[in-house]
Amino acid sequence: MVPAHDNGRDLEECLAALRVASTPDCEIVVVDDASSDDTPARAARAGARVLRLGTNRGPAAARNEGARQSRGDILFFVDADVVVANDAIRRVLANLQGEASPDATFGSYDARPRATGRVSQYRNLLHHHVHQTARSEASTFWAGCGAIQRRAFDAIGGFDERRYPKPSIEDVELGARLCAAGYRIHLDKSLQGTHLKRWTLRSMVHTDLARRAVPWARLLLEHGAGSADLNLKPGQRSSVALTALALLCLALAPLRIELAGIAFLAVASILLINRELFLFFARARGWGFAAACVPLHLLHYVCSGVGYLYAAMERRVFAVLPPRELQSIAAVRRIGNGR
Repeated sequence: MVPAHDNGRDLEECLAALRVASTPDCEIVVVDDASSDDTPARAARAGARVLRLGTNRGPAAARNEGARQSRGDILFFVDADVVVANDAIRRVLANLQGEASPDATFGSYDARPRATGRVSQYRNLLHHHVHQTARSEASTFWAGCGAIQRRAFDAIGGFDERRYPKPSIEDVELGARLCAAGYRIHLDKSLQGTHLKRWTLRSMVHTDLARRAVPWARLLLEHGAGSADLNLKPGQRSSVALTALALLCLALAPLRIELAGIAFLAVASILLINRELFLFFARARGWGFAAACVPLHLLHYVCSGVGYLYAAMERRVFAVLPPRELQSIAAVRRIGNGR
């Protein structure tokens, strides 16, 4: 099942890979999220069953609609800019069929991202490394290349399309609800796909801050500390704090020069904590690339920290606001989300 919006060129390659990977009883469903281009026509020419949403409602709603109108007992979600490996569907079936099988499984991007820019290579290789070094028994989910038993998906009510009307952490939140309901999620590191997306520095910052850090922090603050999966490992949390310390010391260094040394030590500690990541970058693309990724990774931590602080301040403000002001803010949010 593939949600798509104004991305016909990538979608064609995605569907071609799914056809190769398909078994005879597979149904390929594309949910067009009110595209303004020829995305639905390209999907139809590729032989997919095409469902169309009347308004742009985001990938969470598109996936839910596809699940409602599809017929399979296993729902395999693939993003429109992901080209799955030839054995992807066979791996999904092997993971989810059997008496002791988990209720959901997901994989990762491979180490061969298509876009050649430094930011694109960094982002996609970072995703690959994080998933490849995570625990196999997961407490989260990824819908870029992930599958769920229909019975589990229906039991928890699918993706939260009201809370996430735009691309965000709707899959992470779904994974949290699956685990809270007692379902098991398996990270299959051999289930991979090539990511076609081209990242820019601007899109990276916007995504990290608005689509990842802030909503993820809200989720953590609502449900406690959360698991140590993926980007929430203790080392990553420490790296965010060390990045904040380094920036503070650099800002104050003109007043006390010794603070520059503390900033240097903080950055060195971040590199030490993340040494496996940078060694992976060096093996994959060389030491020059690994060095160029250092400021990008620090910026990634800055966005994470700023997002968490924003969510924490927002939660504190909401805790002291009277009901009337809270209702006004909720109304503004609904208008902003197009609801």
